[in-house]
Amino acid sequence: MKAIELQAPGGIENLKLVERPTPEPGRQEILIRVKASALNYRDVEIARGSYHTQFDLPLVLLSDGVGEVAAVGAEVSRFKVGDRVCGTFWQRWAGGSFAMVEATYQRGGPIDGMLSEFALLDEQAAVLAPDNLSDIEAATLACAGVTAWHALFTEGRLKPGETVLSLGTGGVSLFAVQFARAGGAHVIVTSSSDEKLARAKELGAHDGVNYRDNPDWGQTVLALTGGRGADHIIEVGGPQSFAQSLKAAARGAQINVIGYLGGSEGSINPLDIFRRQVTARGVPVGSRESFEAMNRAIAVNGIRPVIDSVFPWTAVAEALRYLEHGSLFGKVALDHTR
Repeated sequence: MKAIELQAPGGIENLKLVERPTPEPGRQEILIRVKASALNYRDVEIARGSYHTQFDLPLVLLSDGVGEVAAVGAEVSRFKVGDRVCGTFWQRWAGGSFAMVEATYQRGGPIDGMLSEFALLDEQAAVLAPDNLSDIEAATLACAGVTAWHALFTEGRLKPGETVLSLGTGGVSLFAVQFARAGGAHVIVTSSSDEKLARAKELGAHDGVNYRDNPDWGQTVLALTGGRGADHIIEVGGPQSFAQSLKAAARGAQINVIGYLGGSEGSINPLDIFRRQVTARGVPVGSRESFEAMNRAIAVNGIRPVIDSVFPWTAVAEALRYLEHGSLFGKVALDHTR
């Protein structure tokens, strides 16, 4: 089979198309023919050598993908040949708290990912793809979708009528907009682009805040909520935006720390967390249980992931550079049939 390996650290140019033996599924394993995959910023960092963990090379990147079951090993009971499935990010986190995770079983590093013609999955680390989604759409779910769902519902216990503040218009942020609106929340989104704010409102956001025009955007969120603030915040900016997120937070709010697109440097006054009695948590994607609950909600509500752009899978280097430098609205996906 064809696969694309990261053969040396330090650059996207070190991705090489190679031939590998097609794996055979063992006990409780399934082999899928990959139909589509999707990128996350984690993939850029692994390729660049700037990720916080270094993995053994060569490595097949990408944690997110969907495929058709081509073969099953002995004692497989969850799937059959022909099923359309998505792999989970954490290969050994079926449910429960994060304490249940085996940290060395992350797809796309250190375990080989989806950037190949076939992928071998433990049957406990896969879920059926929602029937209402195309392959390209289903490929985007494993990280961004599950992260947003896990933050808002599994951990956050979102209730109708609460306010959700989602920062930016990347994959996690837009999934959060769609899920929160479906859950009956009041949704506010931030962006530096009025055009993107308008598009976010078409997806279900009630209000938009241009943080470039309103650098003190936390105060603007307070004004939009009658001084109360947001109950749930999807924080993807990192230390540079966290202070404003605290300002925008309601008393007892939950701030879900997911990314650091604004950089990793900055300072936070812990007294601000105390004063507002905020819960700040890191969201490490989510469990298979969260993935399956999210998929049911996607099917019931007819939710469709937002796709920014699609590249042929062998053009992954171009796609990674676009993800790294582009101004995205939604997810970047790879078509494995092209």
